[in-house]
Amino acid sequence: MGQFRQDEGGAAHWLTDRAARSLIWTAKRLPYATRTTLLDTTLRHVLGPMAGFRRRALDHLAYIYPDRPEAERREIADAALGNAGRTLIENYSHKGLRAQAGAAPITGDGLPAIEQARAENRPVIFVTGHFGNYEAPRHALDAKGFTIGGLYRPMANPFFNAHYARTMERVSGPVFEQGRRGTAGFVKHLRDGGMATLFFDIWSREGAVINFLGQPAPTSLSAAEMALKYDALMVPYFGIRQPDGLSFEIAVEAPIARTDPVAMMEEATRRLEARIATHPGQWFWFHRRWKPHRKL
Repeated sequence: MGQFRQDEGGAAHWLTDRAARSLIWTAKRLPYATRTTLLDTTLRHVLGPMAGFRRRALDHLAYIYPDRPEAERREIADAALGNAGRTLIENYSHKGLRAQAGAAPITGDGLPAIEQARAENRPVIFVTGHFGNYEAPRHALDAKGFTIGGLYRPMANPFFNAHYARTMERVSGPVFEQGRRGTAGFVKHLRDGGMATLFFDIWSREGAVINFLGQPAPTSLSAAEMALKYDALMVPYFGIRQPDGLSFEIAVEAPIARTDPVAMMEEATRRLEARIATHPGQWFWFHRRWKPHRKL
């Protein structure tokens, strides 16, 4: 088991990871549809409440939608936890997720643009959020011959991050961990005409303050800055979960107009907000997107 070091998260992180590994291992012994239902139920009724995720989701929903009935906010919070549970086990179930995503209809106006970019060896930066299953678009487009990498922020729990990162690496193109070395690799990938994904619904100390769902949320400008610098298309895409809980619609939206970084990220934010308005239970409401008690 080795020594626990403080900078590795300590014993609590190690134990959390062991519990997660056990749950994932058990779930993967079950048929695909059954394992997704199991993780949906477990996150909604057991792990979500125990870990404080449900309370945080409810707090965020009250912050954003104070006028909505409490029962409606509870319903959205529970749906978000269920979606997160499904997403987690789907991302460890490549064969099943690829089958679902590969069969999904691709909607939106962005597909011709990315096909042309591929033909011209022009880079593409896909931007997305913690919504639906955010890996489903990579699976769907990889099945159609697109190679898509990504840049990700490592999780706070290094033990869990070590194996969860491998689920991203197995989907399509190269995946880079945020940091000097990873960002350099990501930039080289773009310069070579590559396609890659960036999440932008993450609180960023260095970012511009952009209202998200009506409240200020510091937002990284990196995606837009790199799109402008490397002449890359910036294309929002989303994996929208369907009512059966298993299948998806893959929305590949029209590229965001090349203006300035703040305006481009404002438009990306509006695109995500529109998806949340239609499917509020598919966004990760327990995600720390706002920190209202911190000075901006």
